[in-house]
Amino acid sequence: MTSNPYPLGLRLHGRRVVVVGGGAVATRRVPALLDAGADVLLVAPELTPALRARADAGRLHWVPRRFVPEDLDGAWLVQVAIDDPIAAASVSAVAAERRIFCVRADDRTAATAWTPAVTRHGPVTVAVLGGGDPRRAITVRDAIRDLLAVRLAPDAIAGRPDASTGTTGGRQAGRVALVGAGPGDPELITVKGWRLLTEADVVVADRLVPGLLLDELRPDVELVDASKIPYGPSRAQEEINQILVDRALAGAFVVRLKGGDPYVFGRGGEELLACAAAGVPVTVVPGVTSSIAAPAAAGIPVTHRGVAHEFTVVSGHLAPDAPASLVRWDALAGLHGTLVILMGLKNLAAITATLIAHGRSPQTPAAVVQEATTGTQRVLRSTLGEVAADLCAADLRPPAVVVVGDVVGALDG
Repeated sequence: MTSNPYPLGLRLHGRRVVVVGGGAVATRRVPALLDAGADVLLVAPELTPALRARADAGRLHWVPRRFVPEDLDGAWLVQVAIDDPIAAASVSAVAAERRIFCVRADDRTAATAWTPAVTRHGPVTVAVLGGGDPRRAITVRDAIRDLLAVRLAPDAIAGRPDASTGTTGGRQAGRVALVGAGPGDPELITVKGWRLLTEADVVVADRLVPGLLLDELRPDVELVDASKIPYGPSRAQEEINQILVDRALAGAFVVRLKGGDPYVFGRGGEELLACAAAGVPVTVVPGVTSSIAAPAAAGIPVTHRGVAHEFTVVSGHLAPDAPASLVRWDALAGLHGTLVILMGLKNLAAITATLIAHGRSPQTPAAVVQEATTGTQRVLRSTLGEVAADLCAADLRPPAVVVVGDVVGALDG
């Protein structure tokens, strides 16, 4: 006779959790552990780019080698995220000796703890266990999420027509959806975007997508980490395009999950053209762009009556004097409205100097918003003339949005 599991909510804040493995499974599970405040020790010879970015940012501790028993010293929980059954069994054996609960991605029957299907609504977390059947748990979880949703789009109810594809609810194979995941808070994905994510066979995700969304994927979903870490490891865009086309032509429903909006410096247009050339149907789901959301999360409206009647969004990934740059920084310096700069931290000193050289006052208010809408959001307020130096002193890093203009102080006192 099989005993039912005992449901329990673990309070992991500040407590050591060991994750063994640095691949796709760990990429999906680690964000929820970090969201719970766990002190995560990641043991793996190699990491996905998304996990490496979290390690580089100091969000977790990474030991670049294979597991040894001493890794469990002081641990409260261990998650085995490797597919080698012999190696996984050795980890769980050590955990059992030390009476540490162990989650195993390779064999649920050999685990002493299971990871439930989870949905989150603000402070409410619902976890569903399906008696060892993850599909059953996810089906129930999805039904609960629909009931808890504050608002449902007209086409988000199963069985209603999808305006973009002309199909009825339920999964449809052999297509691609370009879905904007929003600026960082997992609740800022649109209802339609989340629904398509739950239907996906394959998810191709960038580093900037909210990690908790990946934690809610079905266990049989293929997760392709296409992380685009600024000035670090990345997949060539052509390879990403080919992955989308190949998986769709093989009959899969592929969701290309992108931070922010697919078409705001997200190269979604290139991906759509590649799919169209191969005869693959594409649905585009707009997302909340960080160019507006990041300033808003920091208390900065990009427009404000009597202050700014326009705002301009520009990419700063190329320096102003770069031959390939298409930005007229001299013209931007003459505008009176708000300037929002994405991907501009590396070149911020050159950008601000160029704007000042072409007439923008160095006393113009400026702000930098790092990791907007997340629990690790940081905001730096400065001036155009000082923001580059202040940025270095504060040790801010990507992803971050720079805002220049009088709106930076429009809502102050």
